[in-house]
Amino acid sequence: MPDVFAELVGQDDAVDTLRRAAASAAAVLRAAHLPAPSATADDPDDDLAALAEADEGAAAGSTGTAVDPGAGMTHAWIFTGPPGSGRSVAARAFAAALQCVHGTGCGTCPGCHTTLTGTHADVRLVAPEGLSIGVGEMRALVLRAASTPSGGRWQVVIIEDADRLTEAAGNALLKAVEEPPPRTVFLLCAPSTHPEDVSVTIRSRCRVVPLRQPSAAAVAEVLVRRDGIAPDVAQWAAAAAQGHVGRARRLARDPEARQRRDAVLAVPRRLTGVGTALDAASALIEAAEAEAAASVAESDATERAALQTALGAGGTGRGAAGATRGSAGQLKDLEKRQKSRATRAQRDALDRALVDLAGFYRDALTSALRAPVAPVHTDTAALAEAGGQKWAPEGALRRLEAVLECRAAIEANVKPRIAVEAMMLSLWRG
Repeated sequence: MPDVFAELVGQDDAVDTLRRAAASAAAVLRAAHLPAPSATADDPDDDLAALAEADEGAAAGSTGTAVDPGAGMTHAWIFTGPPGSGRSVAARAFAAALQCVHGTGCGTCPGCHTTLTGTHADVRLVAPEGLSIGVGEMRALVLRAASTPSGGRWQVVIIEDADRLTEAAGNALLKAVEEPPPRTVFLLCAPSTHPEDVSVTIRSRCRVVPLRQPSAAAVAEVLVRRDGIAPDVAQWAAAAAQGHVGRARRLARDPEARQRRDAVLAVPRRLTGVGTALDAASALIEAAEAEAAASVAESDATERAALQTALGAGGTGRGAAGATRGSAGQLKDLEKRQKSRATRAQRDALDRALVDLAGFYRDALTSALRAPVAPVHTDTAALAEAGGQKWAPEGALRRLEAVLECRAAIEANVKPRIAVEAMMLSLWRG
């Protein structure tokens, strides 16, 4: 049976929680006598639609009293987990289940389909393209979220990378979460509930759904089943991506992604002196810049052309020249947003390279310790083993820590070139 949670890999506990919450949300609509089509006797979703009633019956049997039909549902959720665990996938799937006409996330009804394709009128997504989510964007979103659902079910707001909220934006969101509009649900995605990611006050008003890093076997199975990738390639990509489903798919299907990874894993062999360390740092930065520029070039050109057309570029009628003269400010704002998006894309590309490099030194460390675990990078396992023997556990650990410290420094807004050069020198010195 098609299912909105089918794309959520290796998260059985979380899926069970979200299924029951969606069923409870449907029970809330039924209790309020709101329009919510129910499954027929022959509907394959009938067993899932009974989840809410089963939960209510079990609770009533244990206490002897009636229970709130929405006991498994709340207005604000936080999805946490490591990169690649499927935080945004879980949020979108849950939103689809809330909009499902059966209240189960059947995957086939108009509510599920439009939510998953991003066209549902009552589901709003905030996916930051730049370095942060500003207060203006958040206030506008909160204002729109206060409206009544046009489809009669739920108004859903999904905030990807909620850890990028500025302090002012977080305060604007907090007010909405403290006094939620009727039938509005906030779904936040963040790496953790640490105060550096999500403020304590917002966290205290949300239900947390922790996601774990899926196993390489689970990721490989999805690549084979859904994307038609050969089993051996899928297994290699899943291990190399360290449980990140999207990155595993790119490695399996994109030759350029594999070439970039190979270049990163060649770094340890190039570090023979100060000069080569600085050269390696420059190569890594330039590769990240090139990858980022290629990823945003098409969207930048499309946005600029659309804005120029909207502002009357190329027009010959009366007032066209004046409209063009007044467009400078809007074009400048667009360039500012695009520059922020390019910076974010560059940092994301650089972070992927650092994750690969960390995986290599992790393999060297486990080899030096003779730990009975599989290597992350099977194609460089021999090189990592040689490095582990040469450096000993202490040296491999120091190098791994240097890579992780570089990631933390960049996240703290240290200039990427400075952070990477310092890392390369630490890797050379050991």
